[in-house]
Amino acid sequence: MIQRLLIGRCLSALATALIPTTLTLAVLRATGDGGALGIVLASEMVPLLLLLPVGGVLADRIRPERVALLADLTRCLSQAAIAIELLLGMNRLLDLSVLSAVAGIAIAFGSPAVPRLVVAVVPGEDRLRMNARIGVATSLSAVVAPALAGTVTLAAGPGWAAALTAALFACSALTLGGISTHAAAQVKAAAHGQEAAHVKAAAHGQEAAHVKAAPHVKKVTSFGRDVAEGWREVRGRRWFLACTLAHGVWHFMAGLFLTLAPMTAVRELGGEVSWTVIVQSGTVGLVLGVLAAPRLPIRRPLAVVQAGAACYLLPMVALAVTAPTAVMAGAYFVAMFGLGLLSPLWETVVADEIPERALGRVRSFDQLISFASRPFGLAVAAPLAGVTGVTALALTGGVLVAAANLAAILPSRSSLREAPTEAAPARVK
Repeated sequence: MIQRLLIGRCLSALATALIPTTLTLAVLRATGDGGALGIVLASEMVPLLLLLPVGGVLADRIRPERVALLADLTRCLSQAAIAIELLLGMNRLLDLSVLSAVAGIAIAFGSPAVPRLVVAVVPGEDRLRMNARIGVATSLSAVVAPALAGTVTLAAGPGWAAALTAALFACSALTLGGISTHAAAQVKAAAHGQEAAHVKAAAHGQEAAHVKAAPHVKKVTSFGRDVAEGWREVRGRRWFLACTLAHGVWHFMAGLFLTLAPMTAVRELGGEVSWTVIVQSGTVGLVLGVLAAPRLPIRRPLAVVQAGAACYLLPMVALAVTAPTAVMAGAYFVAMFGLGLLSPLWETVVADEIPERALGRVRSFDQLISFASRPFGLAVAAPLAGVTGVTALALTGGVLVAAANLAAILPSRSSLREAPTEAAPARVK
């Protein structure tokens, strides 16, 4: 099942990374209007942000492989419909917007289920390695997918690029169809049950047998109560809340950098080649960081996570002083190496520390902050730079991202093992 999970996540990551380039080329070919492209892309993002809390609740109520399977099948159907639309030459903006919204809804429901799926299938000692492998696949997909979508579009048209995306989602769904967290849970329960039976029998005698034999009744709660309980899990862990908000600052600053840095590179550092060198340096750093994460002897993973995020100070300072291409590329390499360390370590720590019954809701809050922050940074970068200037904005942003993430180390050190009092009994692995 672990291999199926890895293959499915790799296929889904590649398919997800194909969508933005395919839609961009399709809309620009059909309309040539940047405003129309913005409408289509926003049509995916808005329902995604609005429905993530709902997806978190469902991820904790329903077996995660079923949620992830349904999400991939939905995205498969939406991309297949886009492919048919483009191949028939219809290119209606309303249709593309609606289908993008469907894909956004699927992401909102599927994303919180993935961490639960990893926890349910992968043993604790193997999770960091699995998260690192998924991270490598995601990183490489972000590099390969735009080139692949562009090549297919140039050779055959955007409709075939969308068809390829649909096929990849279908293959991902097929791999997920062979995963059963129920079977994995039964194996874990049998192992823990035998051990618990001996302990209880020695301590309580026959009374434990009656308690054990009592039927388990699953308590059904309201949606609002589930959301409130998820927020209580977040609020009761200061380390998680501090780190998540700091990561939101990181994503916002990344939006600023990815808007202002290419303009600076093209205008003042020698053109598009300079920006390409900077981006590829970051990609190499990201992949190397992800590969290094499970191999380094890390004793305080959250401190490494936050220090890695704070490294984004370096490219922001390089942007502020309009550093030469080599310097900016080196700074971006270090920052993305830090992100590479951050991703698998964060996934693993959160999975270990948050009760599995609330993991979907807690991660949906984390994902909501991340998904919202970067587009906001992209949107306001140019207006802010027009008011403050690139230098002041980049320096301020660099200081803020470093300060926010380094400050989050303090609550993570003092309260990593804290949990809400009501949630303590549920923390059984």
